[in-house]
Amino acid sequence: MEKTKRCMAALHEAAPEIEVMAGEPMCRHTTFAIGGAADLFVVPKTPEQLAKALQVIRDCGLPLLMLGNGSNMLVSDAGYRGAVVCTTEMDDVRAVEENRLIVQAGALLSRVSRYAQRAGLTGAEFAGGIPGSLGGAVFMNAGAYDGQMAAIVEQTEYLDGSGTVHTLTGEEHCFAYRGSAFRAHPDWVVLRSVLRLQPGDPAAILDKMNDFAQRRRDKQPLNYPSAGSTFKRPEGYFAGRLIEDAGLKGVSVGAAQVSEKHAGFLINRGGATCEEMLRLIELVQQRVREKFGVELECEVRIIR
Repeated sequence: MEKTKRCMAALHEAAPEIEVMAGEPMCRHTTFAIGGAADLFVVPKTPEQLAKALQVIRDCGLPLLMLGNGSNMLVSDAGYRGAVVCTTEMDDVRAVEENRLIVQAGALLSRVSRYAQRAGLTGAEFAGGIPGSLGGAVFMNAGAYDGQMAAIVEQTEYLDGSGTVHTLTGEEHCFAYRGSAFRAHPDWVVLRSVLRLQPGDPAAILDKMNDFAQRRRDKQPLNYPSAGSTFKRPEGYFAGRLIEDAGLKGVSVGAAQVSEKHAGFLINRGGATCEEMLRLIELVQQRVREKFGVELECEVRIIR
């Protein structure tokens, strides 16, 4: 607690313009709507403020958790004993020459896809319904409907663990299925990326986005808090089909439930705890392992 107080004071002194809160409930900042309080919750508005905040937090020796829209994260009921740095205010999106967008880490993918559509740029339609932000999407190479970030990310500017700015280009991102160089270097923090798109007809792009949106509404439990697909796709299988065929559709642990609409989604029916969701995850993994001999790997980051 003393270390947290010292860090809060140091943040106020080094960068008084940065919003800093103590004891902020993480359930307000994750799409699961689950999670206890973070010791410190820090909201920089610019890359320069972000760099200052990270330096102070690291100098104070506090554990650090980077947060975007909290769309792929399950946080402990006990909260987070350290500093959470939230990038949602760093959300600038702008078009530059040669069909490119420069996008800050906190920009929601839905906003990026809409911006691209209005600019007559195609290639980002798949991202329109993904509830994450640019930083998290690059971190995990987010994708949907046969599209993924690897196909459109040209460059990424980031801070390393010492606060030095670097740039990754092309294959240096080491994109893989739900992975990137950032997963291998958790002390790296995305600042912004350059997305390379292609010229297209705005009306046709919008039609495609609307089609994807309708498919999501038809197939996904969008009316409940969730983290999207809870498990990675096992090679040669679909996680949702395995879970359904194991007879788990609709199964609950407390208020945590396997969606009756799409078994690949675990949902919070209202007031679910992290413990209940973890028990449900383990139950699903155990049943699928016993019935099909397939190991389901959790796609959601678990923060304890």
